Amino acid sequence: MRTRASAGLTTGALALSALMVPAAHASGDDSRVPADLPTPFAASSSAAGNITKVTVNGGKPVAVGTSKKKFTVEVSASNEAGVLLAVAALWRGSDFDNPDVFLEEDDTGTAEPCKYTATTATCKYTFTADPRAKLANKDAGSWKVAGMAIDGTFQPVALVENFKSVKVLRAAKLTVNAAPEPIKKGKTLTVTGALTRANWDTDKYAGYTSQPVKLQYQKRGSTAWSTVKTVKSDGRGNLKTTVKATADGSFRYSFAGTSTTPAVNSGADYVDVR
Repeated sequence: MRTRASAGLTTGALALSALMVPAAHASGDDSRVPADLPTPFAASSSAAGNITKVTVNGGKPVAVGTSKKKFTVEVSASNEAGVLLAVAALWRGSDFDNPDVFLEEDDTGTAEPCKYTATTATCKYTFTADPRAKLANKDAGSWKVAGMAIDGTFQPVALVENFKSVKVLRAAKLTVNAAPEPIKKGKTLTVTGALTRANWDTDKYAGYTSQPVKLQYQKRGSTAWSTVKTVKSDGRGNLKTTVKATADGSFRYSFAGTSTTPAVNSGADYVDVR
């Protein structure tokens, strides 16, 4: 059995500090400090700063399958004397300094991620969620987002351990097949499919069992989907139901999602009714 990486994580506050003040600065290499900083950075800041906004994955849940998932995190901070860097981290648990699991920005070398005004910085980073290294099934659900900012003297001016929450979820797949095709009007159509989701413990997709899934129909020429009935997935995640063929159109399955798994729709299967 694989050991998931949580015991070796740097604690929350220290991890953010490590991001904010890289070892290169300690050795005199300020390669991460942009040359065109606004003039307020020449002075030390005694005023408190603020984390003003953090956007994770464009505001959408982070759905992770069985391979690495890259997504963006954009963090904004303000301070009267200016902000040099603002960073964010995703974490799960009850104690920020001892998180169950922790995600931070990818190492991008000396690339400058920030845009500045005299009193603000907005910094955008790429994160990677790796189910083969850091994630276990128990980690799916709501995560906390922490933010930190420093001024031009490398002093912290803002640290918010729980600025907002974000969903990190086990990605799902949904299939559909309607048969026979073509079919005579009034005859019985069998619609099968399967609902599966990523298992972060085995790094494979497996059936999502006992879940309500809607069978939906779209009449030819229409853009609207209507729900025909609700079907429950079986012990292997399989779906099966029957309907009467009435007119040309498409069928699909639609899953609303859960606290650990995002919503997903199958593709559409068009049926020719004669």
